[in-house]
Amino acid sequence: MKRRDFLKLSLASTAVIAGATPLRAEDRPKEIRIGTQKGGFFPAVRARGTIENAFKADGINVVWVDFQFGPPLLEAINVGSVDFGYVGDAPPIFAQAANAKIRYAAAVKQNGSSQAIIVPKDSPIKTLADLKGKRVAFGKGSSAHNLLVAALEKAGLAWSDIIPAPLAPADATAAFVKGSVDAWSIWDPYLALAELKENARAIVFDKDVHKPNSFYIVGSDFVEKYPAIVARLNAAFAAEGVWANSHHEDVAKAQAEATGVDIEAVRRFVDRSIYSVVPLDDDIIKSQQAVADRFARVGLIPKQVNVADIVWKWTPST
Repeated sequence: MKRRDFLKLSLASTAVIAGATPLRAEDRPKEIRIGTQKGGFFPAVRARGTIENAFKADGINVVWVDFQFGPPLLEAINVGSVDFGYVGDAPPIFAQAANAKIRYAAAVKQNGSSQAIIVPKDSPIKTLADLKGKRVAFGKGSSAHNLLVAALEKAGLAWSDIIPAPLAPADATAAFVKGSVDAWSIWDPYLALAELKENARAIVFDKDVHKPNSFYIVGSDFVEKYPAIVARLNAAFAAEGVWANSHHEDVAKAQAEATGVDIEAVRRFVDRSIYSVVPLDDDIIKSQQAVADRFARVGLIPKQVNVADIVWKWTPST
């Protein structure tokens, strides 16, 4: 996105929040339940109260629900206990393959620096090819799962060439520290913590093997019933993304305070993150389709999926 187009989107998003037309009672829910993960700019957003303020005039309450990583967040959206949430690239693919009731609402194009496959500092593993026969931890159905599959393909290795160790981040952290896994595919802030606390060494980052994206996902029933609400949510987060991109220290301090994660690790994470919220364009859909095709190719999902089928069209106000 060109800088002038980005600024245009940012200003338009801010205008939508500030001067949104009041909604009729039948066009608004009593509350919006937003799912987030540990990290990101969400602690700062919550502290600022901007999302709440965007809906206060309509009497809509905003409820935040925290998850450890993406798959359980999307399952919550699927069953209707959460309305809207933020995840990486892989969880929506697994969810769509399982016929989950979700839609892509917006995207965040990443720079590929906040997720990596790491090894202990003294590990003999130097390249992706060295992962053959090794035990590798990852979050099943997460963006780290996608990174691992893409990295193995790039190295000419099959999934069967490694010993997969599907572990949630907390369990994977313990396994990595104890040395019970040889490598770990993981995202920030866990990545930054491992780099700083364990002197972990990255053998490949996201940007080295594919184009990563993150997404705002909405329940299909929710967006069908409240499309204006979803557009306003997108606009609110887009405006917060503009603020966050130029206030890294504020974002880092809020996250460190809310999560207890070491501030130096958080600063490292924030400084290599991007928060710009944009509509899903053809390039993003193509990149996400490549993720789906990759998973189908290696048999990680039960059927081929067409990403475009569940993209909700967001046209920011101008």
